Amino acid sequence: QVQLVESGGGLVQAGGSLRLSCAASGRTFTSYSMGWFRQAPGKEREFVAAVSRSSLNTYYADSVKGRFTISRDNAKNTVNLQMNSLKPEDTAVYYCGASSRSGASWNLRERGTYDYWGQGTQVTVSS
Repeated sequence: QVQLVESGGGLVQAGGSLRLSCAASGRTFTSYSMGWFRQAPGKEREFVAAVSRSSLNTYYADSVKGRFTISRDNAKNTVNLQMNSLKPEDTAVYYCGASSRSGASWNLRERGTYDYWGQGTQVTVSS
């Protein structure tokens, strides 16, 4: 079992920055690839970014590429999402996920790849 707790959300003006953090507890953090998803009102939860176990590989949605950066600190059992140049369309609840899956048949951009989720943190970007 893995427990995930997100923090760092809030209200920011367009063009501003926020840094989200996700703290993991429970089983070995390095056994999991980590991802961030978001869900806006009335929309499906969508992929934002992911990082592999060793940080060797990172993945981004086209909508955030160049603005967001995902990173993990395996010594502190945390994964972070630095969000710059925020836009009103980035407004959503942001969720952290942990995936134990490995191999080419598993896609970190897909929700079904993840075993555990946090409770989410609200990000609101005003225009």
